[in-house]
Amino acid sequence: MKKALIIPLSVLLAATALSGCTRTSYAIHTNDGRTIISDGKPKESETGLLGYKDANGVKQQINKSEVKNVAEVPH
Repeated sequence: MKKALIIPLSVLLAATALSGCTRTSYAIHTNDGRTIISDGKPKESETGLLGYKDANGVKQQINKSEVKNVAEVPH
């Protein structure tokens, strides 16, 4: 009886864990034609900078005056 419950519960737990790992990416389009992909939503600061994590997980910043628009990347 216990084996019959363990397998479905472990499958459910694995599916839940994997679905929670998805993050939304955003495309930051700059005035000079570059496109930067961020991991997660960029955050604006009071100093006029837009902070984001790049594809390698490194925190970066760009001057908001250099940004044309920010759009969510569809999956």
